[in-house]
Amino acid sequence: MSLRAAIVGGLISLSAGGHAQAQDPHRPAVGGIGSPVNAMIFYVAHGADGACGKGCSEWIAAEGTVQWDTHKRLIAILDRQAGRKLPVIIHAWGDSNLNVAASLGRILRDHGIDTSAGTTDVEACNGKNETECFALKRPGGPLDAKVTLTDTSCDLACVLTLAGGVHRTLPAGTRMVLGGMSIRNRLAPNVSEERRQGLTVQYGEQLRHYLRDMGVEPELVDIVDRNSETRRQTEMPPSEWIRLHIVTSASP
Repeated sequence: MSLRAAIVGGLISLSAGGHAQAQDPHRPAVGGIGSPVNAMIFYVAHGADGACGKGCSEWIAAEGTVQWDTHKRLIAILDRQAGRKLPVIIHAWGDSNLNVAASLGRILRDHGIDTSAGTTDVEACNGKNETECFALKRPGGPLDAKVTLTDTSCDLACVLTLAGGVHRTLPAGTRMVLGGMSIRNRLAPNVSEERRQGLTVQYGEQLRHYLRDMGVEPELVDIVDRNSETRRQTEMPPSEWIRLHIVTSASP
């Protein structure tokens, strides 16, 4: 069974905590039942020539936490592009579903999409609160915007999604901080320790297989496994991005 087939719709998943971001409690839920308020959305943004890289003025913003149903929204927005291969710029935060993050990467690779990370700042959101801004973004754009590349962060969910890009870059100064992983059942509070251990090994091997397919060194999973055991985080310098083939070219 392929990774993509195995993970979509699963109740038990491999999860990781990402950097937190303050959320307006009035921001509406994105998906169906059980979808949290910060679930990832996708929308088309456009700016000046070069706004998203050399010769690039239009992109897809990926914004929020990778949840169990995020892949559906990615497929939907890609289907609406009529064959255009807009790059995806990732701004991920929160406790993400890593299985689905890898599924996002496979979808992006299947569509021949390039990836990067950064914050999309929508012009029409100036002076508006989170609820009003979300209402502008939710239909999918296009929206006038710019990409902020300073203070960019990329956690494990970001890295797994990024890995699906045909060409992968990260802005200079990006902080890539990898934590550990844990097994989570989104409908029940507990998973037995025996099953937890078995699933950890199973999902770890699936992630290694995914990374090999994407051209990224599976050693990345070993680093995360160590973090799971020590309950620490590892900050990856740009030299490691290149060595592990997380990026395909040096930072712009």
